[in-house]
Parts: sequence; C-alpha cells; structure tokens
Amino acid sequence: MHRFDLNQIAASPWKNGGGSTREIACWPPGAGMDAFAWRISVATIARDGPFSAFAGIDRQIMLLDGDGVHLKGDGVDHRLEQRWQPFAFSGDTALACTLLGGISTDFNVMARRGQWHARIAVVDEATTAGDCDAGLCMVLQGRWLADGALLAPGQGLWWSARQAAPLPLVPQGGDARLVRVQQQMA
Repeated sequence: MHRFDLNQIAASPWKNGGGSTREIACWPPGAGMDAFAWRISVATIARDGPFSAFAGIDRQIMLLDGDGVHLKGDGVDHRLEQRWQPFAFSGDTALACTLLGGISTDFNVMARRGQWHARIAVVDEATTAGDCDAGLCMVLQGRWLADGALLAPGQGLWWSARQAAPLPLVPQGGDARLVRVQQQMA
C-alpha cells in the first residue's frame, strides 16, 4: 500500500505545451508510455490541442476542477463539464480537445486492453483499499480516516496487489467524497 499527496508530485509538461501531468501510479513502476499495464494521473489542460492517442489502451477521464473540455474525434463528441462524472473512451482514437473556458484539471485512468480492466467510482460512504488486484483511492472533498490517519483532498492510497487485510476508509462528515479506481487483471 502506497500513500501519496498530489501536491507533492512534480508536474511533467506535455510535449505539445498544452498542459502538464502528475503521474500518481504506473504499473510496472518506471514503465514508459508504450509499456505500462495501467497508469493513473492528474492532468492540467491549459490550452486547446490534440489528445495523445494510445493504441491498445482503454481510457477514462473525469473532470476535477475548471470549466471542462470538449473532446471530439472519430465517433467521440463529448463535453466533459460536470465534476466527478467519469467518461470512458478508446485510447486508439485521436481526439481534439477544446477548453470550455479556463484551465481544467482532470483525473485519468489508462489500462492496457486485454490485460487490465479499470472501473472508476466516486463514493461518499465507507469503502476499502486493497480489495482488488490493483487500484487507487484519492480524496476529492472533505476528510477520510485511513489506518488512524486523516487524508485530505488530493491525498490517497494506491496498491499493485490484492492485500491480505484490505484497509478501511471512512468518511469524516457528510460532504466527504473520494474517487476509487478498481483495476482487475483480464
């Protein structure tokens, strides 16, 4: 089980200059963009431009902050403008991305098709970390109790193997929300 704080993860600028990415977790560790089995990150989109295509990858994206973006390409015409509403699409599709206003921040999950399957859910009730093949829990709002420690927005846990004793995560107040990613081997 790995703890993280999004504010402590350095941003890497995109090659096209349109934004930056903070990689939270990648499997296997250190795998390049052509070799990962799954990857979870947060991206800041600063200007209009193309989304990178990832052949053989299933992608999911969720708006965290900002006005959102319009994604358009072969068979895709989607306005990502409501916070915390996951949208799934094929990484094979080259997409144009247009800002719907100012800078937007999104949560991204990528899984290599045929090897892994990812599911994203925003939860407001007690849940567990470590009860699936791999995954991540990140606080979106409020505070969550995990193993005696409070997690604040942008903080969380990720794991790369099912845990013998899954870790309970308990919301501390009615406004607490977190994103939970479950990764299952195909």
